Amino acid sequence: MQFFDWIFQPALRPVNAKGFVVQPKRWIVERTFAWIGRYRRNVKDYERNPESSKAMIHIAMITRMLKLLEKYELAR
Repeated sequence: MQFFDWIFQPALRPVNAKGFVVQPKRWIVERTFAWIGRYRRNVKDYERNPESSKAMIHIAMITRMLKLLEKYELAR
């Protein structure tokens, strides 16, 4: 599946698995969605235009990266 310029490959559950199975890279995706969800405007689909929604996600991730850089600079 291709979306924007990314290629997505679903992480499938092993056929013979019983109970909970850790899926590779799944936690990275879930963590990123949690970071995006911290911004109130991204919690619900308020935007009518998909480009506005995309811009809000970019702003949320830029803010996240700036906070990480700030924390890194203060620790130095």
